[in-house]
Amino acid sequence: MKPSLQVRLSQHLALTPQLQQSIRLLQLSTLELHQEVEQMLEQNPFLETVEEVGASAEPPGSPEPVAPGSEERASAVEDGWDGAATASTPSSTSSDFDSPAESQAESSGDAEVTAPVDQLEFAGAENDWDTSGERDDYDASGDTRSRNGASEEDSDWSERNSSAPSLTDHLRRQLLGMRLDEDDQLLVEALIDSLNEDGYLADSLDDICTRLLQGRDEEGDSMLLLREELLERLRCALAWLHNFEPSGVGARDLSECLCLQLREMEESADQRVALKICQSHLDLLARKDMKKLVSATGADEELIREAQSLIVSLEPKPGRRFAHAEANIVVPDVIVQKAGRGWKVVLNPDVMPKLRINDMYAQVLRQHRSNNRGNNGADGGAGLSARLQEARWFVKNILQRFDTIQRVSQAIVERQKGFLTHGEIAMKPLVLREIADELGLHESTISRVTTAKYMNTPFGTFELKYFFGSSLNTEAGGNASSTAVRALIKQFISAEDIKKPLSDSQLSTMLEEQGIQVARRTVAKYREALKIAPANLRKAI
Repeated sequence: MKPSLQVRLSQHLALTPQLQQSIRLLQLSTLELHQEVEQMLEQNPFLETVEEVGASAEPPGSPEPVAPGSEERASAVEDGWDGAATASTPSSTSSDFDSPAESQAESSGDAEVTAPVDQLEFAGAENDWDTSGERDDYDASGDTRSRNGASEEDSDWSERNSSAPSLTDHLRRQLLGMRLDEDDQLLVEALIDSLNEDGYLADSLDDICTRLLQGRDEEGDSMLLLREELLERLRCALAWLHNFEPSGVGARDLSECLCLQLREMEESADQRVALKICQSHLDLLARKDMKKLVSATGADEELIREAQSLIVSLEPKPGRRFAHAEANIVVPDVIVQKAGRGWKVVLNPDVMPKLRINDMYAQVLRQHRSNNRGNNGADGGAGLSARLQEARWFVKNILQRFDTIQRVSQAIVERQKGFLTHGEIAMKPLVLREIADELGLHESTISRVTTAKYMNTPFGTFELKYFFGSSLNTEAGGNASSTAVRALIKQFISAEDIKKPLSDSQLSTMLEEQGIQVARRTVAKYREALKIAPANLRKAI
Protein backbone atom coordinates (compact mmCIF):
# COMPACT_ATOMS: atom_id res chain seq x y z
CA MET A 1 0.00 0.00 0.00
CA LYS A 2 1.17 3.49 -0.81
CA PRO A 3 1.12 5.89 2.19
CA SER A 4 -0.97 9.04 1.70
CA LEU A 5 -2.29 12.03 3.63
CA GLN A 6 -6.02 12.63 4.05
CA VAL A 7 -8.01 15.52 5.54
CA ARG A 8 -11.16 14.50 7.41
CA LEU A 9 -13.72 16.69 9.18
CA SER A 10 -15.53 15.29 12.23
CA GLN A 11 -17.34 16.45 15.33
CA HIS A 12 -16.81 15.10 18.80
CA LEU A 13 -17.79 16.12 22.29
CA ALA A 14 -15.19 17.33 24.75
CA LEU A 15 -16.39 17.84 28.29
CA THR A 16 -14.19 20.49 29.81
CA PRO A 17 -13.37 20.25 33.53
CA GLN A 18 -15.58 23.29 34.15
CA LEU A 19 -18.56 21.65 32.41
CA GLN A 20 -18.01 18.41 34.28
CA GLN A 21 -17.98 20.31 37.57
CA SER A 22 -21.16 22.18 36.59
CA ILE A 23 -23.01 18.94 35.93
CA ARG A 24 -21.76 17.36 39.13
CA LEU A 25 -22.69 20.33 41.32
CA LEU A 26 -26.15 20.51 39.78
CA GLN A 27 -27.13 17.01 40.87
CA LEU A 28 -25.85 17.35 44.45
CA SER A 29 -28.27 17.75 47.33
CA THR A 30 -27.91 20.66 49.76
CA LEU A 31 -25.96 18.56 52.25
CA GLU A 32 -23.66 17.17 49.57
CA LEU A 33 -23.09 20.68 48.20
CA HIS A 34 -22.03 21.98 51.61
CA GLN A 35 -19.63 19.07 51.95
CA GLU A 36 -18.21 19.89 48.52
CA VAL A 37 -17.78 23.53 49.53
CA GLU A 38 -15.98 22.56 52.75
CA GLN A 39 -13.64 20.31 50.81
CA MET A 40 -12.89 23.03 48.26
CA LEU A 41 -12.22 25.57 51.03
CA GLU A 42 -9.63 23.21 52.51
CA GLN A 43 -7.92 22.56 49.18
CA ASN A 44 -7.96 25.99 47.53
CA PRO A 45 -6.36 28.96 49.39
CA PHE A 46 -7.92 31.49 46.99
CA LEU A 47 -11.44 30.58 48.11
CA GLU A 48 -12.90 31.87 51.36
CA THR A 49 -16.25 32.33 53.08
CA VAL A 50 -17.79 35.68 53.93
CA GLU A 51 -17.95 36.21 57.67
CA GLU A 52 -21.36 37.62 58.51
CA VAL A 53 -20.06 39.64 61.48
CA GLY A 54 -17.11 41.24 59.75
CA ALA A 55 -18.74 41.83 56.41
CA SER A 56 -19.70 45.43 57.20
CA ALA A 57 -16.18 46.24 58.41
CA GLU A 58 -14.48 45.31 55.14
CA PRO A 59 -12.45 47.96 53.29
CA PRO A 60 -14.16 49.66 50.36
CA GLY A 61 -11.90 47.96 47.86
CA SER A 62 -12.76 44.41 48.88
CA PRO A 63 -14.89 42.37 46.46
CA GLU A 64 -18.56 41.76 47.09
CA PRO A 65 -19.53 38.40 48.60
CA VAL A 66 -20.97 35.94 46.15
CA ALA A 67 -24.55 35.03 46.94
CA PRO A 68 -25.83 32.62 44.30
CA GLY A 69 -28.86 33.89 42.48
CA SER A 70 -27.73 37.54 42.34
CA GLU A 71 -26.32 38.59 38.98
CA GLU A 72 -25.32 41.99 40.36
CA ARG A 73 -23.09 40.39 42.95
CA ALA A 74 -21.67 38.06 40.34
CA SER A 75 -20.68 41.00 38.16
CA ALA A 76 -19.12 42.75 41.15
CA VAL A 77 -16.93 39.74 41.81
CA GLU A 78 -16.00 39.60 38.16
CA ASP A 79 -14.89 43.24 38.28
CA GLY A 80 -12.75 42.55 41.34
CA TRP A 81 -10.74 39.84 39.62
CA ASP A 82 -7.68 40.42 37.46
CA GLY A 83 -7.74 40.44 33.69
CA ALA A 84 -6.84 36.81 33.16
CA ALA A 85 -9.08 34.76 30.94
CA THR A 86 -12.12 33.40 32.75
CA ALA A 87 -15.11 31.30 31.91
CA SER A 88 -18.29 32.99 30.77
CA THR A 89 -20.66 34.35 33.39
CA PRO A 90 -23.73 32.12 33.87
CA SER A 91 -26.69 33.35 31.96
CA SER A 92 -30.29 33.00 32.94
CA THR A 93 -31.33 32.50 29.32
CA SER A 94 -28.81 29.91 28.17
CA SER A 95 -27.98 26.40 29.30
CA ASP A 96 -24.36 25.71 30.12
CA PHE A 97 -25.29 22.27 31.34
CA ASP A 98 -26.76 20.84 28.16
CA SER A 99 -24.59 18.77 25.89
CA PRO A 100 -25.12 15.80 23.56
CA ALA A 101 -23.60 13.55 26.22
CA GLU A 102 -26.42 14.37 28.58
CA SER A 103 -28.92 12.74 26.28
CA GLN A 104 -27.62 9.44 27.65
CA ALA A 105 -28.69 10.41 31.16
CA GLU A 106 -31.79 8.69 32.38
CA SER A 107 -34.80 10.98 32.61
CA SER A 108 -38.08 10.03 34.21
CA GLY A 109 -40.59 12.01 32.22
CA ASP A 110 -43.60 10.36 33.81
CA ALA A 111 -42.18 10.09 37.29
CA GLU A 112 -44.83 9.79 39.96
CA VAL A 113 -43.86 10.95 43.44
CA THR A 114 -46.32 10.65 46.26
CA ALA A 115 -46.23 12.52 49.50
CA PRO A 116 -45.90 10.36 52.61
CA VAL A 117 -48.96 9.60 54.72
CA ASP A 118 -48.80 9.65 58.53
CA GLN A 119 -49.89 6.28 59.90
CA LEU A 120 -49.11 4.26 62.99
CA GLU A 121 -48.02 0.81 61.91
CA PHE A 122 -49.52 -2.26 63.50
CA ALA A 123 -46.05 -3.80 63.40
CA GLY A 124 -46.47 -7.34 64.64
CA ALA A 125 -49.87 -7.99 63.07
CA GLU A 126 -49.19 -6.52 59.61
CA ASN A 127 -51.98 -4.01 59.85
CA ASP A 128 -52.43 -0.28 60.43
CA TRP A 129 -53.50 1.30 63.69
CA ASP A 130 -56.63 3.35 63.80
CA THR A 131 -55.31 6.87 64.38
CA SER A 132 -58.66 8.50 65.04
CA GLY A 133 -57.67 9.11 68.67
CA GLU A 134 -54.04 10.17 68.77
CA ARG A 135 -52.27 10.34 72.12
CA ASP A 136 -50.72 13.53 73.42
CA ASP A 137 -47.28 11.94 73.69
CA TYR A 138 -47.23 10.92 70.03
CA ASP A 139 -45.17 13.35 67.95
CA ALA A 140 -46.04 13.32 64.27
CA SER A 141 -43.71 16.15 63.39
CA GLY A 142 -41.53 13.79 61.39
CA ASP A 143 -43.64 14.51 58.30
CA THR A 144 -41.71 16.95 56.12
CA ARG A 145 -44.97 18.48 54.89
CA SER A 146 -45.75 19.99 58.29
CA ARG A 147 -48.07 22.98 58.29
CA ASN A 148 -46.39 24.54 61.29
CA GLY A 149 -45.61 28.23 61.13
CA ALA A 150 -42.28 29.81 60.33
CA SER A 151 -41.56 30.40 64.00
CA GLU A 152 -40.93 26.68 64.48
CA GLU A 153 -38.73 26.46 61.42
CA ASP A 154 -36.63 29.38 62.61
CA SER A 155 -35.80 27.68 65.93
CA ASP A 156 -32.42 26.10 66.53
CA TRP A 157 -33.03 22.39 66.01
CA SER A 158 -29.51 21.41 67.02
CA GLU A 159 -29.90 23.05 70.43
CA ARG A 160 -33.33 21.48 70.89
CA ASN A 161 -32.07 17.98 70.17
CA SER A 162 -28.88 18.38 72.20
CA SER A 163 -30.94 19.21 75.31
CA ALA A 164 -33.41 16.32 74.86
CA PRO A 165 -32.23 13.08 76.54
CA SER A 166 -31.97 9.89 74.55
CA LEU A 167 -33.77 6.69 75.53
CA THR A 168 -30.50 5.25 76.83
CA ASP A 169 -29.81 8.29 79.02
CA HIS A 170 -33.38 8.29 80.31
CA LEU A 171 -33.16 4.63 81.35
CA ARG A 172 -29.74 4.98 82.95
CA ARG A 173 -30.95 7.85 85.09
CA GLN A 174 -33.68 5.58 86.41
CA LEU A 175 -31.13 2.85 87.01
CA LEU A 176 -29.11 5.17 89.24
CA GLY A 177 -32.12 5.46 91.54
CA MET A 178 -32.34 1.71 92.09
CA ARG A 179 -30.45 0.02 94.91
CA LEU A 180 -28.84 -2.76 92.91
CA ASP A 181 -25.46 -4.33 93.50
CA GLU A 182 -22.72 -3.62 90.99
CA ASP A 183 -23.12 -6.89 89.03
CA ASP A 184 -26.89 -6.52 88.60
CA GLN A 185 -26.47 -2.89 87.60
CA LEU A 186 -23.97 -3.91 84.91
CA LEU A 187 -26.42 -6.52 83.60
CA VAL A 188 -29.23 -3.98 83.34
CA GLU A 189 -26.84 -1.62 81.52
CA ALA A 190 -26.00 -4.45 79.10
CA LEU A 191 -29.71 -4.84 78.36
CA ILE A 192 -30.13 -1.08 77.88
CA ASP A 193 -27.26 -1.09 75.39
CA SER A 194 -29.05 -3.85 73.45
CA LEU A 195 -32.23 -1.82 72.91
CA ASN A 196 -33.06 -0.49 69.45
CA GLU A 197 -34.43 2.99 68.78
CA ASP A 198 -38.03 1.76 69.25
CA GLY A 199 -37.26 0.50 72.78
CA TYR A 200 -37.30 -3.21 71.89
CA LEU A 201 -34.60 -5.67 72.96
CA ALA A 202 -32.69 -6.21 69.73
CA ASP A 203 -30.60 -9.19 70.98
CA SER A 204 -31.79 -12.36 72.63
CA LEU A 205 -30.75 -13.15 76.20
CA ASP A 206 -28.64 -16.04 74.89
CA ASP A 207 -26.73 -13.70 72.57
CA ILE A 208 -26.18 -11.18 75.37
CA CYS A 209 -25.01 -13.97 77.67
CA THR A 210 -22.56 -15.24 75.04
CA ARG A 211 -21.20 -11.74 74.55
CA LEU A 212 -20.70 -11.25 78.29
CA LEU A 213 -18.92 -14.60 78.67
CA GLN A 214 -16.40 -13.97 75.91
CA GLY A 215 -12.85 -14.33 77.16
CA ARG A 216 -13.69 -16.58 80.13
CA ASP A 217 -11.39 -19.56 80.71
CA GLU A 218 -13.96 -21.97 82.18
CA GLU A 219 -14.81 -25.04 80.15
CA GLY A 220 -17.21 -27.96 80.32
CA ASP A 221 -19.62 -28.21 83.25
CA SER A 222 -18.31 -25.10 85.00
CA MET A 223 -19.00 -23.02 81.89
CA LEU A 224 -22.53 -24.47 81.62
CA LEU A 225 -23.23 -23.67 85.26
CA LEU A 226 -21.85 -20.18 84.83
CA ARG A 227 -23.98 -19.67 81.72
CA GLU A 228 -27.16 -20.88 83.43
CA GLU A 229 -26.50 -18.62 86.42
CA LEU A 230 -25.86 -15.63 84.14
CA LEU A 231 -29.03 -16.30 82.12
CA GLU A 232 -31.09 -16.41 85.30
CA ARG A 233 -29.64 -13.10 86.47
CA LEU A 234 -30.29 -11.60 83.01
CA ARG A 235 -33.94 -12.62 83.30
CA CYS A 236 -34.13 -10.81 86.63
CA ALA A 237 -32.42 -7.78 85.12
CA LEU A 238 -34.92 -7.81 82.26
CA ALA A 239 -37.80 -7.89 84.77
CA TRP A 240 -36.34 -4.77 86.42
CA LEU A 241 -36.00 -3.10 83.01
CA HIS A 242 -39.66 -3.86 82.24
CA ASN A 243 -40.62 -1.72 85.24
CA PHE A 244 -38.83 1.32 83.84
CA GLU A 245 -40.53 4.22 82.12
CA PRO A 246 -41.63 4.37 79.29
CA SER A 247 -43.94 1.44 79.80
CA GLY A 248 -43.23 -1.46 77.47
CA VAL A 249 -39.50 -0.78 77.12
CA GLY A 250 -37.31 -3.88 76.86
CA ALA A 251 -40.01 -5.97 75.20
CA ARG A 252 -38.89 -8.61 72.72
CA ASP A 253 -41.89 -8.32 70.40
CA LEU A 254 -45.09 -6.33 69.92
CA SER A 255 -47.19 -8.77 71.94
CA GLU A 256 -44.96 -8.48 75.01
CA CYS A 257 -44.78 -4.69 74.63
CA LEU A 258 -48.56 -4.31 74.65
CA CYS A 259 -48.99 -6.80 77.51
CA LEU A 260 -46.49 -4.89 79.68
CA GLN A 261 -48.53 -1.72 79.21
CA LEU A 262 -51.85 -3.46 79.86
CA ARG A 263 -50.60 -5.02 83.11
CA GLU A 264 -49.89 -1.56 84.49
CA MET A 265 -53.51 -0.54 84.00
CA GLU A 266 -56.31 -1.02 86.47
CA GLU A 267 -57.89 -4.43 86.08
CA SER A 268 -61.24 -4.42 84.30
CA ALA A 269 -63.24 -6.58 81.92
CA ASP A 270 -61.96 -4.88 78.76
CA GLN A 271 -58.39 -4.91 80.17
CA ARG A 272 -58.55 -8.69 80.70
CA VAL A 273 -59.91 -9.29 77.21
CA ALA A 274 -57.31 -6.96 75.68
CA LEU A 275 -54.57 -8.80 77.58
CA LYS A 276 -55.81 -12.15 76.29
CA ILE A 277 -55.91 -10.82 72.70
CA CYS A 278 -52.41 -9.36 72.91
CA GLN A 279 -51.01 -12.58 74.36
CA SER A 280 -52.36 -14.99 71.76
CA HIS A 281 -54.71 -13.47 69.18
CA LEU A 282 -53.13 -10.36 67.66
CA ASP A 283 -53.32 -12.00 64.22
CA LEU A 284 -57.11 -12.31 64.54
CA LEU A 285 -57.36 -8.68 65.61
CA ALA A 286 -55.29 -7.66 62.59
CA ARG A 287 -57.64 -9.53 60.28
CA LYS A 288 -60.61 -8.15 62.27
CA ASP A 289 -62.11 -11.61 62.43
CA MET A 290 -64.88 -10.99 64.97
CA LYS A 291 -66.28 -14.52 64.97
CA LYS A 292 -62.96 -16.15 65.80
CA LEU A 293 -62.17 -13.49 68.42
CA VAL A 294 -65.49 -14.19 70.15
CA SER A 295 -64.79 -17.92 70.06
CA ALA A 296 -61.17 -17.56 71.28
CA THR A 297 -61.79 -15.08 74.10
CA GLY A 298 -65.31 -16.03 75.19
CA ALA A 299 -66.28 -12.33 75.25
CA ASP A 300 -69.17 -10.70 73.42
CA GLU A 301 -68.69 -8.37 70.45
CA GLU A 302 -69.20 -5.17 72.47
CA LEU A 303 -66.48 -6.11 74.96
CA ILE A 304 -64.10 -7.00 72.16
CA ARG A 305 -64.67 -3.57 70.60
CA GLU A 306 -63.84 -1.93 73.92
CA ALA A 307 -60.72 -4.09 74.18
CA GLN A 308 -59.70 -3.05 70.67
CA SER A 309 -60.05 0.63 71.59
CA LEU A 310 -57.87 0.01 74.62
CA ILE A 311 -55.19 -1.73 72.54
CA VAL A 312 -55.18 1.07 69.96
CA SER A 313 -54.51 3.58 72.74
CA LEU A 314 -51.24 1.81 73.64
CA GLU A 315 -47.80 2.79 72.32
CA PRO A 316 -46.37 0.10 70.00
CA LYS A 317 -42.94 1.81 69.99
CA PRO A 318 -42.00 2.94 73.51
CA GLY A 319 -38.80 4.65 72.36
CA ARG A 320 -40.53 6.74 69.70
CA ARG A 321 -40.74 9.98 71.68
CA PHE A 322 -37.00 9.86 72.44
CA ALA A 323 -36.00 9.57 68.80
CA HIS A 324 -34.46 12.71 67.35
CA ALA A 325 -36.54 14.20 64.54
CA GLU A 326 -33.72 16.15 62.93
CA ALA A 327 -33.08 13.39 60.39
CA ASN A 328 -36.59 14.00 58.99
CA ILE A 329 -36.23 17.76 58.75
CA VAL A 330 -35.87 18.99 55.18
CA VAL A 331 -34.47 22.45 54.51
CA PRO A 332 -36.05 23.82 51.30
CA ASP A 333 -33.82 25.09 48.50
CA VAL A 334 -36.47 27.52 47.24
CA ILE A 335 -39.43 29.27 48.86
CA VAL A 336 -42.69 30.14 47.10
CA GLN A 337 -44.09 33.56 48.01
CA LYS A 338 -47.28 35.35 47.05
CA ALA A 339 -46.63 38.20 44.62
CA GLY A 340 -49.74 40.17 43.71
CA ARG A 341 -52.05 37.80 41.88
CA GLY A 342 -49.32 35.32 41.16
CA TRP A 343 -46.48 33.48 42.84
CA LYS A 344 -42.73 33.96 42.79
CA VAL A 345 -39.85 31.70 43.75
CA VAL A 346 -36.95 32.96 45.85
CA LEU A 347 -33.82 31.08 46.84
CA ASN A 348 -33.48 30.10 50.47
CA PRO A 349 -30.52 32.14 51.81
CA ASP A 350 -29.86 29.50 54.50
CA VAL A 351 -28.70 26.93 51.94
CA MET A 352 -26.62 29.24 49.75
CA PRO A 353 -22.88 29.16 50.51
CA LYS A 354 -21.38 32.65 50.75
CA LEU A 355 -18.07 32.45 48.90
CA ARG A 356 -15.60 34.92 47.44
CA ILE A 357 -12.07 35.09 46.09
CA ASN A 358 -9.40 35.98 48.66
CA ASP A 359 -8.43 39.46 47.47
CA MET A 360 -5.09 39.53 49.28
CA TYR A 361 -3.85 36.30 47.70
CA ALA A 362 -5.11 37.38 44.27
CA GLN A 363 -3.26 40.73 44.57
CA VAL A 364 -0.02 38.96 45.54
CA LEU A 365 -0.33 36.60 42.59
CA ARG A 366 -0.98 39.47 40.17
CA GLN A 367 2.04 41.33 41.49
CA HIS A 368 4.19 38.23 41.24
CA ARG A 369 3.19 37.62 37.61
CA SER A 370 3.73 41.28 36.74
CA ASN A 371 7.26 41.23 38.18
CA ASN A 372 8.15 38.02 36.35
CA ARG A 373 6.91 39.35 33.04
CA GLY A 374 8.94 42.52 33.53
CA ASN A 375 12.13 40.63 34.31
CA ASN A 376 12.35 37.82 31.81
CA GLY A 377 8.95 37.55 30.15
CA ALA A 378 8.14 34.31 31.93
CA ASP A 379 4.98 33.96 33.93
CA GLY A 380 5.84 32.33 37.23
CA GLY A 381 3.41 30.72 39.64
CA ALA A 382 1.58 28.71 37.00
CA GLY A 383 0.29 26.35 39.68
CA LEU A 384 -1.14 29.20 41.75
CA SER A 385 -2.76 30.68 38.64
CA ALA A 386 -4.48 27.36 38.02
CA ARG A 387 -5.78 27.33 41.62
CA LEU A 388 -7.12 30.85 41.20
CA GLN A 389 -8.87 29.86 37.99
CA GLU A 390 -10.27 26.80 39.74
CA ALA A 391 -11.70 29.01 42.50
CA ARG A 392 -13.35 31.26 39.90
CA TRP A 393 -14.89 28.29 38.12
CA PHE A 394 -16.21 26.88 41.38
CA VAL A 395 -17.91 30.14 42.38
CA LYS A 396 -19.44 30.57 38.92
CA ASN A 397 -20.67 26.98 38.80
CA ILE A 398 -22.39 27.43 42.15
CA LEU A 399 -24.00 30.60 40.79
CA GLN A 400 -25.11 28.62 37.74
CA ARG A 401 -26.50 25.83 39.92
CA PHE A 402 -28.75 28.07 42.00
CA ASP A 403 -29.79 30.11 38.97
CA THR A 404 -30.92 26.93 37.21
CA ILE A 405 -32.77 25.66 40.30
CA GLN A 406 -34.63 28.97 40.57
CA ARG A 407 -35.58 29.01 36.89
CA VAL A 408 -36.85 25.43 36.96
CA SER A 409 -38.76 26.05 40.20
CA GLN A 410 -40.40 29.18 38.78
CA ALA A 411 -41.47 27.24 35.67
CA ILE A 412 -42.99 24.53 37.89
CA VAL A 413 -44.86 27.12 39.94
CA GLU A 414 -46.30 28.69 36.78
CA ARG A 415 -47.63 25.28 35.74
CA GLN A 416 -48.98 24.33 39.18
CA LYS A 417 -50.74 27.50 40.33
CA GLY A 418 -53.84 25.46 41.14
CA PHE A 419 -51.90 23.39 43.66
CA LEU A 420 -50.63 26.51 45.44
CA THR A 421 -54.22 27.70 45.84
CA HIS A 422 -56.28 24.54 46.36
CA GLY A 423 -53.79 21.80 47.28
CA GLU A 424 -52.84 18.50 45.67
CA ILE A 425 -56.35 17.84 44.42
CA ALA A 426 -55.78 20.64 41.87
CA MET A 427 -52.43 19.29 40.66
CA LYS A 428 -52.03 19.22 36.87
CA PRO A 429 -50.22 16.54 34.89
CA LEU A 430 -46.64 17.56 34.18
CA VAL A 431 -43.61 15.82 32.69
CA LEU A 432 -39.96 16.78 32.56
CA ARG A 433 -40.10 17.40 28.82
CA GLU A 434 -42.51 20.32 29.20
CA ILE A 435 -40.19 22.23 31.57
CA ALA A 436 -37.16 21.32 29.45
CA ASP A 437 -38.76 22.70 26.27
CA GLU A 438 -39.90 25.86 28.01
CA LEU A 439 -36.45 26.69 29.43
CA GLY A 440 -34.38 25.35 26.54
CA LEU A 441 -32.71 22.73 28.71
CA HIS A 442 -32.30 18.99 28.34
CA GLU A 443 -34.57 16.56 30.17
CA SER A 444 -31.57 15.09 32.00
CA THR A 445 -30.79 18.57 33.33
CA ILE A 446 -34.33 18.95 34.66
CA SER A 447 -34.05 15.49 36.21
CA ARG A 448 -30.86 16.52 38.02
CA VAL A 449 -32.40 19.78 39.22
CA THR A 450 -35.55 18.16 40.58
CA THR A 451 -33.76 15.36 42.46
CA ALA A 452 -33.10 16.00 46.18
CA LYS A 453 -34.12 19.67 45.81
CA TYR A 454 -37.07 20.90 47.89
CA MET A 455 -39.63 23.68 47.59
CA ASN A 456 -41.48 25.31 50.47
CA THR A 457 -45.14 26.00 49.59
CA PRO A 458 -48.25 27.10 51.52
CA PHE A 459 -49.08 23.38 51.88
CA GLY A 460 -45.67 22.26 53.14
CA THR A 461 -42.25 21.33 51.79
CA PHE A 462 -42.04 18.98 48.81
CA GLU A 463 -39.34 17.59 46.57
CA LEU A 464 -39.46 19.19 43.14
CA LYS A 465 -40.17 15.79 41.60
CA TYR A 466 -43.44 15.71 43.54
CA PHE A 467 -44.93 18.26 41.13
CA PHE A 468 -44.46 15.91 38.16
CA GLY A 469 -47.01 13.22 37.46
CA SER A 470 -48.44 11.21 34.60
CA SER A 471 -51.78 12.12 33.07
CA LEU A 472 -55.01 10.12 33.05
CA ASN A 473 -57.76 10.50 30.49
CA THR A 474 -61.08 12.11 31.35
CA GLU A 475 -64.46 11.79 29.70
CA ALA A 476 -64.31 15.44 28.65
CA GLY A 477 -61.20 14.69 26.62
CA GLY A 478 -58.83 16.40 29.04
CA ASN A 479 -56.18 15.02 31.38
CA ALA A 480 -56.01 14.59 35.14
CA SER A 481 -52.83 14.33 37.16
CA SER A 482 -52.08 11.06 38.94
CA THR A 483 -51.30 13.11 42.05
CA ALA A 484 -54.79 14.65 41.97
CA VAL A 485 -56.31 11.19 41.50
CA ARG A 486 -54.45 9.91 44.56
CA ALA A 487 -55.76 12.90 46.51
CA LEU A 488 -59.30 12.03 45.42
CA ILE A 489 -58.86 8.41 46.48
CA LYS A 490 -57.61 9.53 49.88
CA GLN A 491 -60.57 11.90 50.17
CA PHE A 492 -63.07 9.15 49.29
CA ILE A 493 -61.56 6.75 51.83
CA SER A 494 -61.45 9.35 54.60
CA ALA A 495 -65.21 9.91 54.16
CA GLU A 496 -66.19 6.23 53.87
CA ASP A 497 -68.34 4.28 56.32
CA ILE A 498 -65.88 2.30 58.43
CA LYS A 499 -68.42 -0.49 58.72
CA LYS A 500 -68.63 -0.75 54.91
CA PRO A 501 -65.27 0.45 53.51
CA LEU A 502 -64.95 1.11 49.82
CA SER A 503 -63.37 -1.57 47.67
CA ASP A 504 -60.96 -0.77 44.84
CA SER A 505 -63.73 -1.47 42.30
CA GLN A 506 -66.07 0.97 44.05
CA LEU A 507 -63.33 3.60 44.13
CA SER A 508 -62.77 3.09 40.40
CA THR A 509 -66.51 3.56 39.78
CA MET A 510 -66.58 6.73 41.91
CA LEU A 511 -63.65 8.16 39.96
CA GLU A 512 -65.41 7.34 36.70
CA GLU A 513 -68.43 9.28 37.97
CA GLN A 514 -66.07 12.22 38.39
CA GLY A 515 -65.11 11.83 34.72
CA ILE A 516 -61.72 10.18 35.40
CA GLN A 517 -61.09 6.81 33.78
CA VAL A 518 -58.99 4.69 36.16
CA ALA A 519 -58.81 0.91 36.19
CA ARG A 520 -59.26 -1.05 39.42
CA ARG A 521 -55.64 -2.25 39.37
CA THR A 522 -54.46 1.34 39.03
CA VAL A 523 -56.61 2.33 42.00
CA ALA A 524 -55.03 -0.49 44.02
CA LYS A 525 -51.55 0.74 43.05
CA TYR A 526 -52.34 4.31 44.10
CA ARG A 527 -53.93 3.11 47.36
CA GLU A 528 -50.83 1.09 48.23
CA ALA A 529 -48.64 4.08 47.40
CA LEU A 530 -50.68 6.08 49.94
CA LYS A 531 -50.07 3.28 52.50
CA ILE A 532 -53.79 2.66 52.88
CA ALA A 533 -54.86 -0.86 53.80
CA PRO A 534 -57.36 -2.77 51.60
CA ALA A 535 -61.06 -2.68 52.40
CA ASN A 536 -61.13 -5.89 54.46
CA LEU A 537 -58.48 -4.49 56.85
CA ARG A 538 -60.12 -1.05 57.07
CA LYS A 539 -63.42 -2.52 58.16
CA ALA A 540 -64.33 -1.79 61.75
CA ILE A 541 -64.99 -4.73 64.04
